[in-house]
Amino acid sequence: MAAISLKVNGNVYTVDVDPETPLLYVLSDELHLRGPKFGCGMAQCGACTVLVQGEVRRSCMMPVSAVKQQEVTTLEGLGTPEKPHAIQEAFIQEGAAQCGFCLSGAILTAKVLLDENPKASDEEIREAMSSILCRCFTHTRILRAIKRYQRSRA
Repeated sequence: MAAISLKVNGNVYTVDVDPETPLLYVLSDELHLRGPKFGCGMAQCGACTVLVQGEVRRSCMMPVSAVKQQEVTTLEGLGTPEKPHAIQEAFIQEGAAQCGFCLSGAILTAKVLLDENPKASDEEIREAMSSILCRCFTHTRILRAIKRYQRSRA
């Protein structure tokens, strides 16, 4: 066990965990965040997605010690229920969330894509989202939500 300091969603936390503990478990078990989820445990499905220094990362396979002092942003760090981020609002408006398991991956991946490439084509969006597995098969609504968010930024 070791005392590890993390900056998550703008707040600094110190946790006493094994440095090899996956970041996902620290976020969910120690910090009680519910955005990133355990899906496959192999960094394949996207349910555990977080942003580390603004880059998409799979937290189920990333040891907490690898984060160091880098900023971690979870789905909760984008907005609040009272004031959702524009991309979260687009997902709400399009009814893109069903069970919610894929939301961390879908929303955070789409946000980073459009932050880096605001005029991403439909094909580029589909390619970026191809690594996110949606259990409810709401892919069409997810793509509509991403396009809605893209239009709102123009």
